[in-house]
Amino acid sequence: MLLHVKLLSLALMFVNSNAQGETATSMRVHLVKDTVVVDAHGAVTTITQALKVVARGGVVRVRAGLYREPTIEIHQPVTLVGDSGATIDGEEQREILIINADSVSVSGFVFQNTGTSQATDRAAIRVLEASACTIQRNRFINTLFGIYLQHAHDCRIADNDLTGRAGSQTVTGNGIHLWSSRDIVIERNAIHGHRDAIYFEFVRNSIVRNNIGERSHRYGLHFMFSDSCRYENNTFRANESGVAVMYSHVVAITGNRFSDNRGPSTYGLLLKEITDSEVRGNVFADNSVALHMEGASRNLVADNEFLRNGWALRILGDAVDNRVTGNSFANNLFDVGTNSRTTQSVIVGNWWDRYRGYDLNHDGVGDVPHAPVRLFALLVAQAPTALLLVHSPIADLLDVVERVIPIITPLTLIDSAPLIHAPRKLP
Repeated sequence: MLLHVKLLSLALMFVNSNAQGETATSMRVHLVKDTVVVDAHGAVTTITQALKVVARGGVVRVRAGLYREPTIEIHQPVTLVGDSGATIDGEEQREILIINADSVSVSGFVFQNTGTSQATDRAAIRVLEASACTIQRNRFINTLFGIYLQHAHDCRIADNDLTGRAGSQTVTGNGIHLWSSRDIVIERNAIHGHRDAIYFEFVRNSIVRNNIGERSHRYGLHFMFSDSCRYENNTFRANESGVAVMYSHVVAITGNRFSDNRGPSTYGLLLKEITDSEVRGNVFADNSVALHMEGASRNLVADNEFLRNGWALRILGDAVDNRVTGNSFANNLFDVGTNSRTTQSVIVGNWWDRYRGYDLNHDGVGDVPHAPVRLFALLVAQAPTALLLVHSPIADLLDVVERVIPIITPLTLIDSAPLIHAPRKLP
């Protein structure tokens, strides 16, 4: 009888243990949810807490409110969505969000107040060694770096608004910063007041299109060592140093507008050590120097408009085998400048508002070549203070002398087939 009681007791203990185990398992399964809602007044009050219980590939939805919590880290595929008014604040102390997983989407948030740091590139969102990320429809306010991609690929950054920290370039970082990444699409973002609006270094096969980069403390677009990239239909305006494209090849720069970039060392577009690339269909308006080419080789500059610039085109002697054709030059102080009597680049088939030739056979091409390099421009290059005389009779006299007796213009910088009519209607 005693044996039977003991056996019954053991059986009950086994059943009870199994029941408890099944209950715990059921609770754990129940806690992992496909959708988790974060609400300051709800069951889940922080984003970090929600990320611990959301299912892989699930959704974390954040209600409107101000969220202050330690740096948020994402380590699995998830969609993070903010309702209107969902704001994450770094309290001037830290990075806000680190993505270290593939297939993460972040949208609908305000990210603010990362604070500055001299030791680290502190970012509102950092994507680290991840792919297939999407960052869209967010707003960034008073952040050192806005969006920072490092060893990322196949990501999309779209429809964000980024405003940098007030002050000089020493206290603010870049709006959208890419380092050692590839196959990235950056489109329809508006970036204001950062050091560089968009920065590329060691980037491949990426597209920047339909963005606005303005009032940057340095460059609206700055990229180096980044091959096979495209920059299409962007607006870069009122940036302290303009736009710089350096040490890269096979780059397409098409349909952009470079405007109001003014200063003693400011360029609408600087091409330095660029090869096998194309600058086509852009508008350069109201820049100190519209397009500066230095050490650039085998590039095509075609179908652009140069309007109201100080210098429209500066092409230095070390820029070789470039072709400049189909462009329109109107109301520039100087159309073309160079630092050498010899150059291996070719300018042909452009329209110049200063052209004074004729077209007897009515084929649309001037019968007399045009020399766009002014003698007075050479004088200004050697003595910048001479610019004060630009509208004086002396400058006009030098222009007449140069037309009659071309003494400084390299033969390759003489347009042998100037267009009689502008290729398109100028604004």
